[in-house]
Amino acid sequence: MTAHPSSDPAPDDGAAQVARPPHPGAGPPIGTEDAAYPLTSRAASTLGELDALVVGCRACPRLVAWRESVAEVKRAAFRDETYWARPLPGFGDERARVVVVGLAPAAHGGNRTGRMFTGDFSGDFLFAALHRTGFASQPTSTHRGDGLALTGLRMTAPVRCAPPANAPTPSERRTCGPWLERELELLEPDVAIVLGGFGWQALLATLTEQGWSVPRPRPKFGHGVEVRIDGPEGRSITLLGCFHVSPHNTFTGRLTPEMLDEVLLRARALTGR
Repeated sequence: MTAHPSSDPAPDDGAAQVARPPHPGAGPPIGTEDAAYPLTSRAASTLGELDALVVGCRACPRLVAWRESVAEVKRAAFRDETYWARPLPGFGDERARVVVVGLAPAAHGGNRTGRMFTGDFSGDFLFAALHRTGFASQPTSTHRGDGLALTGLRMTAPVRCAPPANAPTPSERRTCGPWLERELELLEPDVAIVLGGFGWQALLATLTEQGWSVPRPRPKFGHGVEVRIDGPEGRSITLLGCFHVSPHNTFTGRLTPEMLDEVLLRARALTGR
């Protein structure tokens, strides 16, 4: 299957436009506060349809209150910007063989810009590496509409709203789980690069729910850990562990550019591309 580069949709892209309105923070809240709303993910037959459903979610009251209050108070450096202030859909190639699984949007990063890993130091580190290894068309991701396109890779997260203290609760992760489950079903990736222990545990839980043969005891997270898991209909997926690209790891040298490049290149090798 040929990978198709993917960037932010054009303004006249119907379903995708619903998923990524230009200034969502300027309008009234949308979606439903029903805790079962994420189960509507089953109705999506394409990633575009799934993205449109994701941004309407208000299932977790604590996360909704936080993401919207942050958008009102803002950080001084962004006081003139309109924050996205909604759940984040995945971003990248809709035929990608590689998926990057993070944690959750940053309050003044993705929650502001409306794109995964965009607008903060974590994203700066990640996109530079994606460009060096041939997955990204440019080394920076600053805002929606900046021309960035990903080829062969899509990024997502097990929790779609920015959480207080960057720490979702187990209940919030479970409530948000159906979005990731359906995204993986539609994408069918061969490799998952998992950034950090939270994403690792969330992905293993998701694969278990989907009937994959996750080993017992579950494989432990670690940088450089590689685990192949067999799934339904003869499929398999390889999980690659990588320290999260947060400043806590990158500013201290726990995760270096060379270490991240090595993981990304391993993912490329596993897909044969």
